[in-house]
Amino acid sequence: MRRLWAAVAASSLAVVGAVVVIGLNSTASAAVGGTGTGYLSTRGNQIIDAGGNPVRLTGINWFGMETDNKTFHGLWARPWRDHIDQMASLGYNTLRVPFSEDALKPGATANSVDGYTNPDLQGLTPLQILDKVVAYAGTKGMRILLDRHRPTSAGQSALWYVSATPESTWISNWRSLAQHYANNPTVVGADLHNEPHADGTDPNGTGSCWGCGDVNRDWRLAAERAGNAILEVNPNWLIVVEGVSCPSGGNANAWDNIPDEPCGWWGGNLSKAGQFPVRLNKANKLVYSAHEYGNSVYHQAWFDDPAFPNNLPAIWDQFWGYLEKQNIAPVLVGEFGSTLQSPQDVLWLKKLMEYMGTGVTGMDFTYWSWNPNSGDTGGIVGDDWKTVNQQKQSILQPYLIPPVGGTNPTGSVSPSRSVSPSVSTSPSGNTGTGSCTATVRIDNAWQGGYQAAVTVKNTGSAAVNPFSITWTVPSGVTLASGWNATVTQSGTTFTAAGPSWAPSLAAGASVSVGFTANGPSTPAPSNVKLNGVTCS
Repeated sequence: MRRLWAAVAASSLAVVGAVVVIGLNSTASAAVGGTGTGYLSTRGNQIIDAGGNPVRLTGINWFGMETDNKTFHGLWARPWRDHIDQMASLGYNTLRVPFSEDALKPGATANSVDGYTNPDLQGLTPLQILDKVVAYAGTKGMRILLDRHRPTSAGQSALWYVSATPESTWISNWRSLAQHYANNPTVVGADLHNEPHADGTDPNGTGSCWGCGDVNRDWRLAAERAGNAILEVNPNWLIVVEGVSCPSGGNANAWDNIPDEPCGWWGGNLSKAGQFPVRLNKANKLVYSAHEYGNSVYHQAWFDDPAFPNNLPAIWDQFWGYLEKQNIAPVLVGEFGSTLQSPQDVLWLKKLMEYMGTGVTGMDFTYWSWNPNSGDTGGIVGDDWKTVNQQKQSILQPYLIPPVGGTNPTGSVSPSRSVSPSVSTSPSGNTGTGSCTATVRIDNAWQGGYQAAVTVKNTGSAAVNPFSITWTVPSGVTLASGWNATVTQSGTTFTAAGPSWAPSLAAGASVSVGFTANGPSTPAPSNVKLNGVTCS
């Protein structure tokens, strides 16, 4: 997730062990067309496929594996394949997957995967879920870029290592992942570390620098060590290296009487990469990456320029665009996004897309984000994890190169996939109440709100059609969103009505209704009823 250059990163105290993986047997290659065939390389400022054909990655970020959930968010809301189907149909040909070392630990557990919505993911490790996503995305012609987003799920870090996750663990885990996917060209490479940035103040900075020569802080040197170690075990991968925020590794300090250097977004400053390039032992595998955000995410001085937005291309040229324009290396804009609630942000996004260019020779990018629960940007889909934000999509659409194998170019999703095989949709008209059992699970809680699931099993002998589930919440708790049913609120009662595409709850079948709410998670929801009958 993006952060501004002047913010302070959280450190971590967890201990990370070596990842244990088993190689895949897949030999499938991406479909001809949008993302080319075989493994990817570079030629000047262009990514090319195994046949030397130009390829442009026009992708999206689907986060969650870097958080405490340790797997993709939204798996509580709809079937995992539906997400990928819709991404491909909208034209996103690449999926950037953030992860943390915690998701790679032996014994790591994926959280908040709804059993009713995604029964085939139950009991799988985070890596096993990732394997399924990789395999299915490959059938759509999509590519996967792995992004080491955080050293632990606790938060981002200025340096590529913290005490709990030393550089040796970082490199070892990357090598294991590279070996794991060595025979699967759907996975194209490693985004080595997300948003290295300054810490402390110049001239006594303690964060990531670029070209300063300090082996403990020079991100360029660390990227070389990691990139070359990865290429030893998987010479086919692209090595994606993000920028820093301030080349010195220290934040600007107006009181030190030292002229301040140009600083940008975390991970967004590659101004020194031309002078101090990343040197890999294998040619044509280096891709630089920058992050870029609008004024609503953080107010930068250039947003006040009277020439805005026409002043932006010169700023982008300075920070990272020159690498493409001078044919040095490809640049992937790995994160950029906004809620677009500000008219100024709309101008910013339109200017950025124009700057990156159209067609297969334009700059590569992965938009932030698919997820609606990115607090400062929102997502391409809304809180129901399905409805497309057409304002955003319409700006991005002309620049997208759809993967070959994607279907339904309108981006809409057939509701049939969301129907669980255990749910009867027969219009029998039986509104019987029978009997039921219920469980309430708090999946996540934070200051001011929580996420929960109410699971009800029809233990009667007949289908309940249509079904309606109610439960009681404490006074002051308000509904934020719901899924797997039409969820509404009246006073302290939440009601989940069977959706039109699956109105019936068959005898012996269960349904899990997810929701988020504003207010305390304790006491938990109670008094669950199915069509007016109290569940045990």
